[in-house]
Amino acid sequence: MAEHRNNKDAVFFIDPPYTAGGKRAGSRLYAHSEIDHERLFDICHDLLGDFLMTYDHAPEVVALAKRHGFATRAIAMKNTHHSEMSELLIGRNLDWVD
Repeated sequence: MAEHRNNKDAVFFIDPPYTAGGKRAGSRLYAHSEIDHERLFDICHDLLGDFLMTYDHAPEVVALAKRHGFATRAIAMKNTHHSEMSELLIGRNLDWVD
């Protein structure tokens, strides 16, 4: 991301481990799950190109997105156990998601 942050034609898909707000799914699934979520949102805010992030639908994540001026949309998904839940899409403009 750092290498292409000033490229307005670059598009980023970001799917970090779901560890924000004390969630543990990411730490169980990935060897490298520790992430500074606030810093990731700061980096995305400074990108010249577009991005789409997926995150756990948690109040802390919605608050991070709101503080950075990002749009959010909850979407239906199924986890590995086929339980229905929602995931959060985050981007600058998600009008295309309906």
